[in-house]
Formats: sequence, C-alpha cells, structure tokens
Amino acid sequence: MAKIKEQFVGKIVSVRGQVVLIDCETEYRPKLRELLVTDDEARAKLEVYAYESAHEIYCLLLSSRNDVCRNMNVVSTGTELTIPVGETVLGRVINLFGETQDKGGPLPKETVYAPIYQEAKNVVVRNLHTLKDNGSGILETGIKAIDFFTPLPKGGKLGLVGGPGVGKTVLMTEIMRNINRQGDNLTVFAGIGERIREGHELLETLKAAGILKNTALVVGHMNENAAIRFKIAWSAATVAEYFRDIMKRDVLFFVDNIFRFVQAGSELSTLLGEIPSEFGYQPTLQTEIAQFESRLKSTSDAFITSIQTIYAPADILTNPSIVDTLPHLVAVTILSRNIAHEGRYPALDVLKSKSSVVNEDFVGKEHHEAVTKSIEILNHYDRLTRITSIIGEEELTPDDRKLYQRAQKILNYMTQPFFTTSTQTGRPGVLVARKDVVRDVHLIIQGRFDSVPAEQLLYIGDFDNAGFSRFI
Repeated sequence: MAKIKEQFVGKIVSVRGQVVLIDCETEYRPKLRELLVTDDEARAKLEVYAYESAHEIYCLLLSSRNDVCRNMNVVSTGTELTIPVGETVLGRVINLFGETQDKGGPLPKETVYAPIYQEAKNVVVRNLHTLKDNGSGILETGIKAIDFFTPLPKGGKLGLVGGPGVGKTVLMTEIMRNINRQGDNLTVFAGIGERIREGHELLETLKAAGILKNTALVVGHMNENAAIRFKIAWSAATVAEYFRDIMKRDVLFFVDNIFRFVQAGSELSTLLGEIPSEFGYQPTLQTEIAQFESRLKSTSDAFITSIQTIYAPADILTNPSIVDTLPHLVAVTILSRNIAHEGRYPALDVLKSKSSVVNEDFVGKEHHEAVTKSIEILNHYDRLTRITSIIGEEELTPDDRKLYQRAQKILNYMTQPFFTTSTQTGRPGVLVARKDVVRDVHLIIQGRFDSVPAEQLLYIGDFDNAGFSRFI
C-alpha cells in the first residue's frame, strides 16, 4: 500500500478496556470510523467511534491494551480500515488488518485493498424463486441428512445451530470440503472468535483436500479483543463482495460462528455504556445482524451462498442471537445433544430443522413426497417412543411396530461417515447424491428393507455402494 500522509490529532486522556478517550489539540476532527494510530514504535490502531464533545472523541482500541497509555500522541491515517481482496488472498490466512497468519510470508505489493465498511450498492438481487426456471437448482453438499431434509439453494443461507460438542464445526468443514470439490467456486471463511487449534485444523484439512488454493480465510481469534472479533464479519464480507462484484465469481461464504459476532458486539456495547436490551444483549442486535446478512446477497452476475454455524448457549434455541438470525436463513439445521449422545452423526434433529425450498417447484415431486412421508413417519415415531419407553416395542400394534422400525431405519440411514473425521473414526468418508438419497428413502418407506435390521443402515453411503442392490 502507498504511504499515507498522517495528521496529528491529539493525546490520549483515558483508556477503559477497548475504549480510548482522546483530547483533540488541533482543529482537525477525524471522521467516524477513521483509523488513527499512536505516534510511536508500537503504532497501536484505534478507530473513531463517537464524539464526546467539541474537543474529545471516543475510539475503539484495535491493538493490545499494553500498547497504549495516557498522554500518548495520536495521528490520523485519513482512511478507514481496509482489507486485502482479490486473487492474492486465495490460499492465505489473514487477520483484520490484512496481515498474514499462515507463515507464508507477506502478501504481494500489487495486492488490492478495499474498505471493510461498504455502502449499500444498487445491485440487482437474484430472487431464489427464479432458480426453478434457470436451472441453478439445489447446491448439493453430499451429506444425506442436509440435502434431503434441509436442502440449500444456490445463493441461499444455511444455519447450523446447536450447543457445544454437537458437531457444528465438523459439519461445516465437511460441507466446505465437499462443495469445493464439485466446481470452481471461490470460498471465503470468516473465523469470528475462532479457537487457534480449530483454525489450524481447518487449514490442514483444506490443504489435504487440495482446495486451499480457492479459499480465503479471515480470522479473529477468541483471545483477541472484542472490537477485532466484531469487525472480522465486515472484513470477510468485503472479500466476498469483491469476488462477486469485480471478479464475477460465485462465492461460498462460511461463518464460524454468528454467536461470537453477537457476543463481541455485546461486549463493546457494555464498554461503551449503552443500555442493554431485556435479555442483556446490545440494543442494536437486530440491526447489526441485518446489516451483516444483507451484504451476503446474490446478484444478477454471481451468487453468494452462505453456511453459518450458530452456537446455542446451554442448548437454548430461544436465545436472541439465534432468534434474530433465523429470519435471514433459507434453511436451518438444528443439531441435537441427545442424538449426538446416541452416537448418530450428523446429529440432525429432523423435526426441528427446516428449509423453505422443500416444495415441488424447487426439489421436485419425488423428493417432496419422500420428505413429507418421512416427517409423517418420524412424527409418529416420536409419539411411539414415549410409549415404548414404558411398555416396550412388543406391545405395539403390528402397524405401529412397522412404522416404528421404518422410522429407525430412516434415522440410521441418515448417519454418514465424514472425510474430515475419517482418521478418528476409522471409517472412510462418503459422498451421496441427493437423487440417490431420495430413492433410498422411498425404498425404506415402501417396506423393501423391512427384513433388514436397522443397525445395518448405520454409517453407510447409498444402498448401491453399501451392498444392498438386491433390495432395489
């Protein structure tokens, strides 16, 4: 980047966490969101947040608390925060300031930078309802449970919702691997509050799968301050928008996770003295989520398809961070702790998960019928489970017992060995086409597998490759 002419602003008066008060000693008044730095070797970064008076401004500290103290001189860069964009960030891991984090050396000098706060653009948003006409169709993940119960249209948004330890990050990594191997999409990963260990594992997984070269990773680790974690979302969105608008390429946008974005915003709100909402979150929660989600739009030239993990504190799905995100999603996959404890992965709760595109126009008549009948059977199974826990399966009527066993087979069939966990489980990963899943579920519903024990359907691919072709 070209060297920027700096302008003296004033001195630091106080430091309270990530909030810094500066006394302006010149007539120059930096604009909101303008990037300031301390006039010393540390070059601590600050962002103008609010005006306290005619001579005092509040800033958010974007560097270590140890790098600033009272009476330090502060100068303005005259710019907002920028992030590297374009082909040079593919295959790289960068932080909020565009600094590489992968030990691969600095980015090339010709790298293009763009401000992370983009104004709303007059773009022609591509309507998902046109997918059935232009043939774009469903974006298949290769994961049976998702493609069957919560299909994701190209340009849509999928939420992976669940508490700790139910497999959100593993499922997201598997989806990233599977979809990237199917085409020439570009991928942007936003690691908001990412654990360093998980970030390293993701990097190694992408390398092993040979898809890192088409992926840009923008990360803010959980040990960094709230201001950095909060702004990672805007930075990653800027990278995705450049691929969409300038390079005219379809983009896969992964977020891990939305709750950390909300949590960082809540921490900043508390530091800034804002009055919290009824549930303790920042009063601007809905606005911040909407502003972020609205940037992940598909245009007439290219799609942005988003997969977002959403942490559910204490497994409570009514948390405002979840409730305010769900309206922006096309498909929602709820991951259940009880199902995970039973050893069935992905731990998808079918009756709570949903997709707005499960209709004949989007998925076709055969798929729609299979989903409808499966949910009907599983709803009945849910009721029968409470009965069998008291009197046992043997006391059910013949018809109820038949439905009960078919439901178990559908649930077991939806388990799947993953490529990203094959070294831990000892089972090689599999990809299953959506049409094969629809066919197999129809066979179960029709009773073609009534003689097969439900246990034999655990962790297989489709019936052809699992050695059940004689039943087809």
